[in-house]
Amino acid sequence: TAPRVTVRGEAHLEVDPEIARITVTLTARNTDRRTTLDDLTRRNTTTLDLIKGYGDAVEKLETGTLTIRPELARHSRGERIRAYHGSIQLTATLNDFTTLGELVTRLADNDLTRVDGPWWALRPTSPHHATARRQAVHEALQRAREYAEALDTHIAALLELSDTGSVGGATFATATYGGAGLMRSARAESAPDAAPVDLEPVRQNVDAQVEAAFTLIPPNLG
Repeated sequence: TAPRVTVRGEAHLEVDPEIARITVTLTARNTDRRTTLDDLTRRNTTTLDLIKGYGDAVEKLETGTLTIRPELARHSRGERIRAYHGSIQLTATLNDFTTLGELVTRLADNDLTRVDGPWWALRPTSPHHATARRQAVHEALQRAREYAEALDTHIAALLELSDTGSVGGATFATATYGGAGLMRSARAESAPDAAPVDLEPVRQNVDAQVEAAFTLIPPNLG
């Protein structure tokens, strides 16, 4: 029979990202299937060595889809193969943004290499998520106290606390470097000591919402 009050608490944070992801797509094309595979393998090894050379700055390196597909000759009635296309995709996660621009530049300077990204993000275990949740709970408690004060009474007990949603993840600020269409003109101007790309991290939004129900000491309304 005790009166109860149900309130909502929210928190909104804007913080610096902790990691950045880039996707590297390597391609090869030749009329011979084995040559296409050898070229792709060589480029993959070179790219992996380059990325791994940045040591602890690279938090994670993963290999995605590997594709070798034939291209049939146009206007051919049979199954005559014109060429073989190969591609392999790598995903690198970096935690050192000072080396990110240099790595992107060096990757984009390689033959038939496409670089997409970066995608800025927080780690799932980031303490910023816990901070937002705590702030949301504190706001819910403050609201309940304000309602109780308006009735000239006090909060008695917590009945329920529910997490109605926490939001915070990758921010997609994307650029593309290299690629078949740009490679011919870019290669002519590139140099071994090409200047690193200037990349500014995108701040991340972290939101948290809770709902809380409290009982109140019955107020004297007379």
